[in-house]
Amino acid sequence: MIIGVPKEIKLQEHRIGLTPESVKTLTDKGHEVLIQHDGGFEAGFNDKDYRNAGAKIVEKPEEIFKKSEIIVKVKEPLEKEVKMIRENQIIYTYLHLAAAKELTEGLIKSKSICIAYETVTDDDGRLPLLAPMSAVAGRMSIQAGAHSLEKNQKGRGLLLGGAPGVEPANIVILGGGVVGENAAIIATGMRGKVYVVDKSKARLKELHEMFGDKIIPTESEKADLKKLVSDCDLLVGGVLIPGAEAPKLVTREMVKNMKRGSVVVDVAIDQGGCVETSKPTTHANPTYLVNDVVHYCVANMPGGVPRTSTMALNKATLPMLIKLADQGYKKTLQENKNYLAGLNVYKGKITFKGVADAFNLNYTPAEKALLE
Repeated sequence: MIIGVPKEIKLQEHRIGLTPESVKTLTDKGHEVLIQHDGGFEAGFNDKDYRNAGAKIVEKPEEIFKKSEIIVKVKEPLEKEVKMIRENQIIYTYLHLAAAKELTEGLIKSKSICIAYETVTDDDGRLPLLAPMSAVAGRMSIQAGAHSLEKNQKGRGLLLGGAPGVEPANIVILGGGVVGENAAIIATGMRGKVYVVDKSKARLKELHEMFGDKIIPTESEKADLKKLVSDCDLLVGGVLIPGAEAPKLVTREMVKNMKRGSVVVDVAIDQGGCVETSKPTTHANPTYLVNDVVHYCVANMPGGVPRTSTMALNKATLPMLIKLADQGYKKTLQENKNYLAGLNVYKGKITFKGVADAFNLNYTPAEKALLE
């Protein structure tokens, strides 16, 4: 099968869909891999690395989209890429469609087969292809928040871990999933006062066993969220509903009551954000102010550490890609319900309910779509 990897064109996105090591695995199996010239350069992979792995280097993305049966990316296709997608072409990448109406409409019109990393599941209902980037984003959220608290970044002028005789900053982490756990790893390591808010008692118990008294586990139903938010110095939003728009847990009024110079890092921004005042930003211009509260809402946070992110992502995405290339999409998806959960758009139909619900579009179950 011909697998194409175009260079990412989203602003400040330096990851790439495949590492040279992954390319070698695929070419050793007899597949042809096309890599766009300098596509992996910013992640530390040069064209020579890819040639040595058996890839063919291609100058223009148009050639990759024209020749490839599978397109492997990291971020969602932008408008100019959507126009190049062919009917029946497999698109394998992060899509986050519930927060992207125009992209959803474009992919429907393309009649392509769109598999989203972020909705592929495992037997325990977790999201193994989203997890590595959630882990990276969770860890980055604290270092981004710590930097944003500095006075020259318009923050409160606080050191996250305090100093001898000075109390540490209050950190509230919304969501105890992969983002929240990894945020807590860094936040506790920096000696902040860390609250982790989640609706699951069982998950909070797990986190308490993991971190001990370094965190304050807080059940969302019993929590006074208004007070937690108003008292915190750094708020990390890590709430996720798989494939659907993130719930707006923090209202504009709550933000208004936050301390001047406090910081919001909304990791859920890819899915629309869980803070009402959030809007997507970039690594080039990561922050803005609302009511004197610093908002950091970079929609592709792991793109800031592209080498770590690309390698971590490939370990998760490669097994399914090998299946798709070896035996085709139908057999792969029909044999594995967890892989099937990744199918979001199929030949003009929405096959993921959360996306259909977000835009009041017709929903066709993936199993049914594949039989038509």
